[in-house]
Amino acid sequence: MTSEYQAALDSAALFDLSDRSKIELAGKDSRDFLNALCTQDVKNLAIGSTCEAFLTTNKARVIAHVWITHRESNVLLLDAVAGQTDKLLQHLNRYLISEQVELADRTQELGMLRLVGPKAAELINKLAIMPSRQHRLLALDGFDLIGLGSEISTQRQRLIDAGAVLSGPSTYQILRIEAGLPEYGIDIDEDRLAMEVNRTAQAICYTKGCYLGQETIVMARDRGQVNRLLMGVKVASGEPLTPGTKLFRASEEVGHATSSVFSPRLGQVIAIAYLRRGSCEPGTELVVEPTRDGRTAVVEALPFCGGASLTLP
Repeated sequence: MTSEYQAALDSAALFDLSDRSKIELAGKDSRDFLNALCTQDVKNLAIGSTCEAFLTTNKARVIAHVWITHRESNVLLLDAVAGQTDKLLQHLNRYLISEQVELADRTQELGMLRLVGPKAAELINKLAIMPSRQHRLLALDGFDLIGLGSEISTQRQRLIDAGAVLSGPSTYQILRIEAGLPEYGIDIDEDRLAMEVNRTAQAICYTKGCYLGQETIVMARDRGQVNRLLMGVKVASGEPLTPGTKLFRASEEVGHATSSVFSPRLGQVIAIAYLRRGSCEPGTELVVEPTRDGRTAVVEALPFCGGASLTLP
């Protein structure tokens, strides 16, 4: 167990996520405009609040998995995984016609830190830092700080000096998978329907007005089923599964893994995987590629560890 991972569990681990894509939408129509393009209720998002959402095609296929923050009156910040800025701007500009909205790439200008662990709140309070949002996205108490690069650099050093352990991508990956938090480009792409990602409770609002992809999403809800669902899988032993590893039930292929790590907390290999309807029930026994691997696996509900909700100050 690395010192970074231990810090996340026992004290506070600090991750620099400044490379995430960040787009600002400003103008009196910004909330209505984004509300019509995403799966969450942005129109009624209070200043200082954040929501998790999907941007989809008209057939509900996922273009992006995003977090939207109402930073100040009629100014929204949308953040997503690194490398999506051009794609997001192209998508938003496609639907921007006469609305009074200005789009701006803030990826390089704004930095972002994620502080997690049982002592994260203590450090935030001690240093009198006002976080941009509070959450349990990594199944641990967590805070995100978003601001100008120079300000974030200063806060980064202050947190480290106060005891936070600067941690890297490999530790983040373990915590992310333990929390069942999917990442676009790894666990989600444009071939995936929003309902299949299994973040409906966190990222889809059924009481808002019309939006792109709504018809398909509501139809799936009314039918009470989707053809496949992102679930957790615990593997008996051995090395983590490579992305795309096929999973079988008896002799039938029923899904494939997208992310996998060895979990120090659980003492075994875990994976996030898309599984077909009928093989998603927790406790269902699976086999990892019988002719090549043959390990047994068991379906688990996500998250593997703790909760992964978004709460706001």
